[in-house]
Amino acid sequence: MERHIDINSFDYPLPDERIAKFPLENRSDSKLLVYRNGSISQSRFGALADHLPEGSLLVFNNTKVIRARVIMHKESGARIEVFCLEPSAPADYERAFAVKGECEWSCIVGNLKKWKSGYVYIDFDYEGTPGRLRALIKERGEREHIVRFEWDVDLTFGQLLEHLGRIPIPPYLNRESEQIDLVRYQTVYSKFEGSVAAPTAGLHFTDELIAQMRERGYGFEEVTLHVGAGTFLPVKSDNAAEHPMHTEHFEVRLSTLENLLRHEGQITAVGTTSVRTLESLPVLAWRVRQGGDADVDRVIGQWESYDLSEDYTGREVLEDLIGYMRAKGLERLKAATQIMITPLGFRFRIVRRIITNFHQPKSTLLLLVSAYIGEENWRGMYDYALEHDFRFLSYGDSSLLICDK
Repeated sequence: MERHIDINSFDYPLPDERIAKFPLENRSDSKLLVYRNGSISQSRFGALADHLPEGSLLVFNNTKVIRARVIMHKESGARIEVFCLEPSAPADYERAFAVKGECEWSCIVGNLKKWKSGYVYIDFDYEGTPGRLRALIKERGEREHIVRFEWDVDLTFGQLLEHLGRIPIPPYLNRESEQIDLVRYQTVYSKFEGSVAAPTAGLHFTDELIAQMRERGYGFEEVTLHVGAGTFLPVKSDNAAEHPMHTEHFEVRLSTLENLLRHEGQITAVGTTSVRTLESLPVLAWRVRQGGDADVDRVIGQWESYDLSEDYTGREVLEDLIGYMRAKGLERLKAATQIMITPLGFRFRIVRRIITNFHQPKSTLLLLVSAYIGEENWRGMYDYALEHDFRFLSYGDSSLLICDK
């Protein structure tokens, strides 16, 4: 099937001064644009509960941003930046952060032309113990390279990154990371290390706001999707359908699916990464329904969700996955997705409402917003945000999208 999306139809003028370079002093003081069935209003994020139906279940992505950028040097003194994207050996995130002595990661390398061969390194002192972290390119690719790390101290790789690495703030901020980013480029509920970009819709939540909403009867649930650097990749083709989506790894617990089923029809996804996780579930469930197995080792394809039956409901999705996991004795479901959510007939089966920031022009995230509120509506929403001094992108303001359809 030939698909076509004119990415130029998803362009808009975004002046540099509208990009929030730093977070507000208080997370929940940010503005909140409320889009409700075509009407637009303005509020503040701290008043989120005033705009959500009672009994709503909010779903967080509890991934934690790692200090993925490591500045190393050659013996000649040349500065090499190694940006860790995802583990290669061992490939599992939990094992990759716990390993000692050596490991391999898929990386982007800055100043690659200076690193033709041999090792680069960084010397350090960890609580009085001197050490050296070395790196060698094991396999070269077009954009990403497999880098082998070796070190001679009794530390895990996770501890090394925490000690030596820098938080990888988005490139469009056009600045180096600072002390404030160590705290503010993480959600207050972040738990599991693995992301190289924050699930930024969640940056507006505080512990106090979550506690207040719980008292008012709102529920909270968590999934894990490790955000890759591909989230920043621009759509280069005029036809966005030709854009190759990056792979992101996610995990969902059985107890989470059971809670989602209890709140079916009341689910609010906090951020596009939560949307991508939840809306990848129908593909796994459909595989179960068609062939008896979720086949989690096979990446969920970019367009696979568009091939599901129109009549396959969110409730059926959750029931099928819960039954499958109970039968297999599984407490957690791990998979990887390349799902692309676009206005080309995508059907939201799990998510009913979305909380999200304001995204870059001509981005796949803007396509996702358009798929939810309608291709004819996103521009009016963004025009409103620009005209009413909303702050854009990762450290910017937020929106609540509600379409009762």
